[in-house]
Amino acid sequence: MEFFTISLLNGISYGLLLFMLSSGLTLIFSMMGVLNFAHASFYMLGAYFAYTTSQFLGFWVALVVAPLLVGLLGAGFERYFLRRVHKFGHVPELLITFGLSYVLLELVQLIWGRSSMDYRVPSLLEGPLFTLYETQFPMYRGFMMLVAVLMLMAVWLLLTRTRIGLVIQAALTHPETVESLGHNVPRIFMLVFGGGAALAGLAGVVGGNAFVTEPGMAAAVGSVIFVVVVVGGMGSLAGAFLASLLIGILQTFAVAIDVSMVSVAASMGLTIAPETFGFAVLKLKISQIAPILPYLFLVLILIFRPKGLLGTREG
Repeated sequence: MEFFTISLLNGISYGLLLFMLSSGLTLIFSMMGVLNFAHASFYMLGAYFAYTTSQFLGFWVALVVAPLLVGLLGAGFERYFLRRVHKFGHVPELLITFGLSYVLLELVQLIWGRSSMDYRVPSLLEGPLFTLYETQFPMYRGFMMLVAVLMLMAVWLLLTRTRIGLVIQAALTHPETVESLGHNVPRIFMLVFGGGAALAGLAGVVGGNAFVTEPGMAAAVGSVIFVVVVVGGMGSLAGAFLASLLIGILQTFAVAIDVSMVSVAASMGLTIAPETFGFAVLKLKISQIAPILPYLFLVLILIFRPKGLLGTREG
């Protein structure tokens, strides 16, 4: 019971961090139809901006300033670069965001270097939040979970309960009508892109010190973000939330299970012969294959439900 409870809590906290990362990408895709390959790079910038800001002004100021800076950079990129290629279709959009990810990576390495940063959890949030079965659950993980839930509520309220949200959603399906009513549609898309980048930056602020802040952090989570978006359903915020939790819990439990299918069969009195097809895979421990489980999950989703868990369109 202790293993299950602690692993579940850790899985939920990791899943909520994945949601913070994937929510911005989901919003950008659902509102603009742009699949932003540089989204994980904005997550990386959020962590680095927070590290630098916290050196001078403290973590709590960085929690506000860093996402705003990342959002401004995202809005500027959409205004001066992405908007120019938008009319040429999805392939140029993919290429320019793909190129941006490499530019940001090189800039980070030039400014901050190639080694990891000493970006630490604030002293106020150090220590255990509670003790369960003689195991301490870190206070900072609880803080990460709280930030993710508050962010989900804020985004949902913004899109469904405010005039700004209604205009944003209307601009997606009826841009000409929205523009005829006096709204600047390109500016709306710029704000959406900047807002999505700011959400990634916020994830970097709270995730950079919980894990590690170094130039490879974007590559480490970049592919998992796209798995979450596809599994949840392209453009579905609720789907991204559900997929994030499922993948976070799945990976957390898998990492903690240090047994193989061969040993499980042996404990049940069954013997798997070495010449059995796939024996090399069956003797691997579940913790060893944990990193590829999200991608296996993605393959199954694409086979049996191509539109995703809560998606409304195929692929």
